[in-house]
Amino acid sequence: MSLQLTPYFMMEGNAKEAIYFYEKTLGATIISIQTYGEVMPSCPSAIKEHVANAMLKVGDTNLLFSDTPGFPIQKGNQIMISLSTNDIDESKRIFKALEQDGKVNQPLEETPFSPAFGNVTDKFGVTFQIVTER
Repeated sequence: MSLQLTPYFMMEGNAKEAIYFYEKTLGATIISIQTYGEVMPSCPSAIKEHVANAMLKVGDTNLLFSDTPGFPIQKGNQIMISLSTNDIDESKRIFKALEQDGKVNQPLEETPFSPAFGNVTDKFGVTFQIVTER
């Protein structure tokens, strides 16, 4: 089994600006940037150029970014931890433990990009995105 935690920055339409800022400021390498229009061609035109997902590498650390149109960003929920495993049972175990006295934002379920993906805020107010790698 493998387990990895990655900071995930949720932005309000300015993810590209932040990515290029961190590239310059932190000496980051841009690994990938995908817009909503690239991953969901039928999305509303207002978000086609917004970032659906992006990855930067800073030293040995990956940073993930996306714009979150439609979801309000508040102090405390702009950054979440993206936790990835390669084991569905382990993803389920972790999700179930994190949801105890917490809040499920998106149930753990199969998506086009993951056999088990979900989002949960734990009892301490920390939000985790659980991604099971194929």
